[in-house]
Amino acid sequence: MLWNLAFVAVAAAVLAASVGERPTVPLRVWIVGYVLQCLLHVLSVTVEYRRRRRNADQEGAGDEDLKLSIVKHLESANTMFSFIWWIVGFYWVSAGGKALSHDAPQLYWLSIVFLAFDVFFVVFCVALACVIGIAVCCCLPCIIAILYAVTDQQEGASEDDINNLSKFKFQTMSDADKLAAGIAAPVGGVMTECGTNPPVEHILSAEDAECCICLCPYEDGVELRELPCNHHFHCSCIDKWLHINATCPLCKFDIIKSNRDIEEV
Repeated sequence: MLWNLAFVAVAAAVLAASVGERPTVPLRVWIVGYVLQCLLHVLSVTVEYRRRRRNADQEGAGDEDLKLSIVKHLESANTMFSFIWWIVGFYWVSAGGKALSHDAPQLYWLSIVFLAFDVFFVVFCVALACVIGIAVCCCLPCIIAILYAVTDQQEGASEDDINNLSKFKFQTMSDADKLAAGIAAPVGGVMTECGTNPPVEHILSAEDAECCICLCPYEDGVELRELPCNHHFHCSCIDKWLHINATCPLCKFDIIKSNRDIEEV
C-alpha cells in the first residue's frame, strides 16, 4: 500500500510541475491511468486487510461474501488492465522517441520509471520463483531424509516376526465352484491358510483380490500373507516391505508391537 501510494504522490507532484510540457503523445493520460490502477490496488488490499482483521458475525456474512467477491473481480480486472496499460505506455514512449525527452522531460522520465519498475517487478518475481523451484528440487530429498530420520524411527521387522504371520495360498474360483458354494456375487477367489487343519478359508471379492503394494491381481496358486489387521498382500511384496518398515502399508498397524503384546499375554 505504501509503495503504491508513493507512486501516486510522485505522479501527482510531476503532473503539477509539468503543466507547461506539451508531449507529442498522451503521456498524461497514461500516467493518470497508472495512478488509477495503483489506487484500485490499494483499495483492494485495504478491503482484504480489514476483512481478515474483522471478526465477521453471522448476520453480516452474506454482505461480507458479496463485497469480497466484488473486490476479487476488481483486482483481477485491475491486473489485466495493468498488463494492457503497460503495453500502451511502452508503445507511446517508443513512438514519441527522443523528442519526448526535450518536449516533456518530466513526464517522459516518470513514464520510463513506471515502466521500468513494472519490468523489474515481473523479472524479480519470476527469478524468485525459479530460485525457490530449484532450491526445492535440489534440497527436497535431503529435507525428506532428515525429517524421516528425525520423526520416523520405525524399525523393520525381523525374519521371525514375519514368519509368525499367517500365510495363505490363493485359488481362483470357477463358475462351477461358485454355483456349488451358492455364491452369486462377483468373487475373485479364495484364500486358504497354509498348515491349518481344518483349513481356514477366506473368500475374496473381485475388488479385494489384488495386492495393494504392486497393484497386481492375485494369480492362481500365489502365496499371500495376512497381517493381524486383516490386510493381505503378496508374500514377496509384503515381506520386503516389513523388512524396512514393520507397519501395514494401508493402516499403519505395527506388527512388532502386536507380537510383543501377544507374548506378554
